[in-house]
Amino acid sequence: MGKINWTRVLLGGLLAGVVLIILGYVALPLYLRNILDPEFAALGRPVKQTFGFQTFWIIFNIVSGILAVWLYAAIRPRYGAGPKTALCAGLAVWALQNLSSDAVMHGFGIFSSKGVVADSLTGLVMYVVATLLGAWVYKEQSQ
Repeated sequence: MGKINWTRVLLGGLLAGVVLIILGYVALPLYLRNILDPEFAALGRPVKQTFGFQTFWIIFNIVSGILAVWLYAAIRPRYGAGPKTALCAGLAVWALQNLSSDAVMHGFGIFSSKGVVADSLTGLVMYVVATLLGAWVYKEQSQ
């Protein structure tokens, strides 16, 4: 069992983060904005696409991508290298970041059931695809 290759974790994580950003910017105007913006507006908190918000979102997605590839690298010795392990890592990061936050938003009445389903399914696709691509870059160091 080799040691974690941190250079590859960062490279794969950056790729995964960029994929999350791109998929997010594709999904948002296509349909998520039509579902979620009215829910925020009904609370008197319309979504504002400020520079600060955009910066936060880019950094959040890069960190999420790095975490997903790190998790892939960490579980790879037990589950084996490949897409099945990347899928497991992507599902875990999705559940911890996207699904859990959607559940909290629903619990507080911020998102409707329709909003939770739309955002969670979109996030599921985004995190799995991003983790698969990021894991594709990852290779372990030999001892």
